[in-house]
Amino acid sequence: MMARFTILAPTAILGYGFPSTSFEQGLSHNPDLIAVDAGSADPGPFYLGSGKSFTDAAAVRRDLAPLLKAAIERNIPLVIGSAGGAGAAPHLQWTLAIVKELAQKLQLSFRMASINADIEREQVLKAMQEERISALSGARALTEETLSTTDAVVAQMGVEPIQKALQARCQVIIAGRAYDPAVFAALPMMQGFDKGLALHLGKILECAAIAATPGSGADCALGVLEQDRFVLRALNSERSFTATSVAAHTLYEKAHPTLLPGPGGHLDLSRVQFEELDEGSVAVSGSHFVPATRYSLKLEGARRIGYRSMCIAGIRDPIMIASIDSILPQVRSAVSELCTREIEQGSLHFHIYGKDAVMGPQEPHRDRVAHELGVLIDAVAPDPSAAATLCSVTRSTLLHYGYEGRIATAGNLAFPFSPSDLEAGEVYEFSVYHLMETTDPLSFFPVVIEDIAHDHA
Repeated sequence: MMARFTILAPTAILGYGFPSTSFEQGLSHNPDLIAVDAGSADPGPFYLGSGKSFTDAAAVRRDLAPLLKAAIERNIPLVIGSAGGAGAAPHLQWTLAIVKELAQKLQLSFRMASINADIEREQVLKAMQEERISALSGARALTEETLSTTDAVVAQMGVEPIQKALQARCQVIIAGRAYDPAVFAALPMMQGFDKGLALHLGKILECAAIAATPGSGADCALGVLEQDRFVLRALNSERSFTATSVAAHTLYEKAHPTLLPGPGGHLDLSRVQFEELDEGSVAVSGSHFVPATRYSLKLEGARRIGYRSMCIAGIRDPIMIASIDSILPQVRSAVSELCTREIEQGSLHFHIYGKDAVMGPQEPHRDRVAHELGVLIDAVAPDPSAAATLCSVTRSTLLHYGYEGRIATAGNLAFPFSPSDLEAGEVYEFSVYHLMETTDPLSFFPVVIEDIAHDHA
């Protein structure tokens, strides 16, 4: 067994960028693996439902070129997870096209695996009927009607499909939706390194230098797995890892401070220790993986619920600001009377920036009075025309609404843009956010292997 295993994480998400000096510094440590996360559910359901990437093609191409070149020239595996942002079939194919384009441009030849993460609705329905589906916290119970209107469903793969591709001697692996730490942990686990340590290291490295101080999602980080610990090293002289920064990132995106669930089990971090070393590096030990009695995969699905039009405006009148909580329900009621039945099927939201737009009812300082407010009118309806009408009627009603104490005879709102109403296109919601039990974590993730050879012409 290897004494240590070194992983280079170039950036928090493929397309976010990284300094070439940091990357070259990482390569000087002779990494055994280059791995990068390429997606997330954080940007919301639109990208999964629409099949579009939230990263820019030119930026992904810019990041991928040096990664591919270094991996092939140095014979280092390159593993990319959650391709194209949401990791569904369109995102995977989008990423594969960029990889193949770069292979020709850079004159690179290699064996590549692509791993699809799409789940057919019939497979989910069968699992529902066999009572193998359970809702995650905050999600509603899944119904056949909801499933039938869902546009795309993916599952977060664990390490097993990636290991299958590695066993087939694939040097470049492009995976669909994947558990973030899996792309970093799959290969060292095959080499015999502790699963708990490998997954915990993967959780840190999937955000690259964000866990350093000062943090950055557009910079590289290095992780070195040893037998009983792992060490994190910054690759930029402007950054360093500290016990506090690594501990803080260990708490990142977790509902429980010491438990991190994933495919096939969870990480128990209750005995983790953080030790600061020299040169801004940190050693982490005590991470423990607890296998689940039943293997579960997280499902993510999105469906289209309509179209959005929105309007941004400012309020400066202190009388209106003081009464905004009573004015908006009155405006909503007036709009409801003005609109047709078709438009009433839509939804209308007011986001009041400067009051409680970020946290809503959970905002602890809702009674603080601002000197100005920003209003975002968010109108969603079944078709673009209805959404535009709902937004327009709401904007004009609020603009001229005669609230108690009003002195001005002109409009109540200041508009930064003309036209004031903006069409934002399709709107999606997460319709599937559930766990699915399975006895075979490989069966849902087909591995397709290709030998990529550049043209010599």
